[in-house]
Amino acid sequence: MLLTKYAHACVRIEDGEKSVLIDPGCWTEPEAFAGVRAVLITHGHHDHVDHELLAAARKADPALEVFAPDGIVAELGDGIRPLAVGERFEAGGFAVRAVGGRHAQVIDNYPDCPNLGYLVEGVYHPGDSLHEPDEPVRTLLLPSSGPWLTMRGALELVRAVRPERTVPIHDAYHSERGTANFDGWLDGEAGTRYTRLAQGESAPLD
Repeated sequence: MLLTKYAHACVRIEDGEKSVLIDPGCWTEPEAFAGVRAVLITHGHHDHVDHELLAAARKADPALEVFAPDGIVAELGDGIRPLAVGERFEAGGFAVRAVGGRHAQVIDNYPDCPNLGYLVEGVYHPGDSLHEPDEPVRTLLLPSSGPWLTMRGALELVRAVRPERTVPIHDAYHSERGTANFDGWLDGEAGTRYTRLAQGESAPLD
């Protein structure tokens, strides 16, 4: 299985003929869609789904499957597969389970919107949440910056999930110093094999 990190929270997972792209947001490179079979969207914020980019990809490949939380499918156009919490399904050839349900809050119950995390055969992308799934995770794609996230929250998620490997995502808000600070804490305190991938970099997950 191969993981490729694109801008911010977007990643691509491939294994032979299987391929899925998760959260192609407003900073995602168009080439991230090349040859991909399915797209998973965790929630409707623009840093996780760019409507024009997604529409262009679907026009270029009418067979492209797109999955999203039931609460946002209407805003994405026709032909989007709605998902509910706990649903198990196949996307791009992978077995996937949708977990979580709500976006992490910043303050005063805001934002209060749907957010699904996805377990893709042992790889977990939580979207904008700190939800702890109730099944084993081999690779955790860990949010590393954002107004709803604290260092403590990130560390506690890793310690609770206990993945074999952790790869940080959701990193567009980091400065160079902020990135180094986050990586230092996670590498030293999380008890996991911690690997930051540069934008466009790939790594095997086997």
